[in-house]
Amino acid sequence: MDVLASSDPPSSGAFKPELSAALDPLLAFLSKTGSPFLVNPYPYFAYQDDPRPDTLAFCLFQPNAGRPDAGSGLTYTSMFDAQVDAVRAALDAKGYKDVEVVVAETGWPHSGGADEAGASVENARAFVSNLVSHLRSMVGTPRMPGKSVDTYLFAVYDEDLKPGKASEKSFGLFQTTLTETYPTGLMRNGTAGLAPAPAPTVRPASPPPAIPQVTPVQPQPSAASAATAPPRHVRSAAELPRTISALHVSACF
Repeated sequence: MDVLASSDPPSSGAFKPELSAALDPLLAFLSKTGSPFLVNPYPYFAYQDDPRPDTLAFCLFQPNAGRPDAGSGLTYTSMFDAQVDAVRAALDAKGYKDVEVVVAETGWPHSGGADEAGASVENARAFVSNLVSHLRSMVGTPRMPGKSVDTYLFAVYDEDLKPGKASEKSFGLFQTTLTETYPTGLMRNGTAGLAPAPAPTVRPASPPPAIPQVTPVQPQPSAASAATAPPRHVRSAAELPRTISALHVSACF
């Protein structure tokens, strides 16, 4: 999100001019190849900059008065939508309306230091579960209604060796025991489905059935037919496996 020079209100979204030399060829490449522009919006850090109760509700998808965008006439009820739409506005301003926005990272820490407001299990659960519900509803964002934004959650596990503040180490959705750090709404059957698979049962191999040996009787050609018949090509034992392998590879492709 640091590539944006402006993001509030979302309609004012614009990239930093000093990054044009790097961004312009990148965006042109994404447009040419039909690839998305990946961003990492974190409402948690927006709340750190403005730790008011109404901001927390806005960041957690909880009921709030909404924030009107005078530039677009739209009203926003979540920081996530506002951040995504600010990137959308920046892309549109550059002329890249065909480049999709994908959220490569977002999340909320379940714990933090005394100076890190909002880093708690309750808030992390609210953010992730409400985000999942919001995405599944397919309501979209005010600027991009009717479709869900592809979103990747950060992170699977905590990073206890990561330097920095305590919150930076505490974004994990799961414990190393394969249990959820808190209910997220992501699992169909809770965490039971994450248990290690049981070892497969190996049955003793049965002996192959005996194949009766049959000696074919070859007809004896007459002298005349033997003299006139064209030579027949009989595939050798070495040729047969090659044919079977070729058929097998073709079937795989």
